[in-house]
Amino acid sequence: MNTTQLTILGFLLLFLGTTLGSSVVLFVRKELSHKWNSLFLGFAAGIMIAASVWSLLIPAIDAAGESWGDLSWIPAAIGFLLGGLFLVLLDRVIPHIHGGTNQEEGPSSQIHKSLKLFFAVTIHNIPEGLAVGFAFGAATVAGDMAAYMAAMGLAIGICVQNIPEGAAVSLPMRSVVGGNRKAFLFGAASGVVEPLSAMLGYFLSTHIIDLHPWMLAFAAGAMIFVVAEDLIPDANLSEHPHLGTWGVMAGFTVMMILDVALG
Repeated sequence: MNTTQLTILGFLLLFLGTTLGSSVVLFVRKELSHKWNSLFLGFAAGIMIAASVWSLLIPAIDAAGESWGDLSWIPAAIGFLLGGLFLVLLDRVIPHIHGGTNQEEGPSSQIHKSLKLFFAVTIHNIPEGLAVGFAFGAATVAGDMAAYMAAMGLAIGICVQNIPEGAAVSLPMRSVVGGNRKAFLFGAASGVVEPLSAMLGYFLSTHIIDLHPWMLAFAAGAMIFVVAEDLIPDANLSEHPHLGTWGVMAGFTVMMILDVALG
């Protein structure tokens, strides 16, 4: 498989994970129990935390070291914070509802609740796609197969975490849209933004090479923002602290292994 095929496969894996997770609603009649919800969302959070550190922040600092020297932490720190601010901006300009708390954010709107739930998921899928796009873009510029494998490891990790995340989205969506098929389509459609944002990240990464450290850290900050604002609160760790915590640790371990083994 050549590098172009690897890149396309990496982008498609993002959508595949969300689609597989969303398809659970077609076979499971009941909602996820609070215990399974804690475990699944904790697992997703662990993968995103590990991906942010191993696959994005550390490479960002390493890349910045060539031009920033001992101050290589500056692009990583600033880019990381900008990623969080980017999610704050999206939260304020797009009407949506947080699935775990049913709290509405963004400008007031009369659009249906199903669309607001859809927008909430879509918003928070954007940084995952950007992260993979930035990673493959950096690999293209470097021209190193090891960098491609590291990017593929990130794509596989995001794909894996999208499966429980997709299930956690489509199952509650069923009661809002009134049908299994509609819930599945909404869940799967929310994953379309990931390969699209990956293509955007790839384009930026291959055309603005000097900003590689900033972009990698930006994606990390956006992903950590999603973990802190949504995944951890929605996992209800206060009710099932051990399950949720072991989910986080398991997810972190899986992503760490993928990054080290492939990177």
